[in-house]
Amino acid sequence: MAQGFGRHQRVAEQIRREIADLLREEIRQANISLLTVTDCEVTRDLSYAKIFYSVLNIDERDRAQAWLDGAAGFLRTELAHRMRLRSVPRLSFVFDPSIERGMQMDALISAVRRQDEAHEEGADAPDAPTQTKAGDPS
Repeated sequence: MAQGFGRHQRVAEQIRREIADLLREEIRQANISLLTVTDCEVTRDLSYAKIFYSVLNIDERDRAQAWLDGAAGFLRTELAHRMRLRSVPRLSFVFDPSIERGMQMDALISAVRRQDEAHEEGADAPDAPTQTKAGDPS
C-alpha cells in the first residue's frame, strides 16, 4: 500500500483552498463578518465533500450556515470551473467549534494564571509573627 496522502486527501486540500478563495470573494454579499474554512474531508470515491468552517461572531453562525447551504450549488459550479475533475463532489458545510473551544480554553488558562499569580503574591507577603510556646527559646 502506498503511504502518504491519497488522491482523495490531495483533492480535499485543493477543495479547501478553492472554497476559501471563493468565499473570500463572495462573502461580502452575505454580510457575514469573517468566515474561515478550517478543513475539508472528501470521501474516497470523491462524491461528497464535507467542508468545516468557523465564524468570528458566533451570533452569525445560523446566518452563515443558511447562506452556505444556499450557495453550495454555486460554489460547486465554480469548483468545476477551477478544478480538473471528472465529477465535482457534492458540498456540505459543517460548523467547526474548535476555534471557539480554543478561545474558551485560553480564557480558562488565563484565569488560572491570574489566580496563581495572586496566590504567589499573597505567599510573598510578610507573614504575621508566629507565636511561640512559653519557654521555647525561638
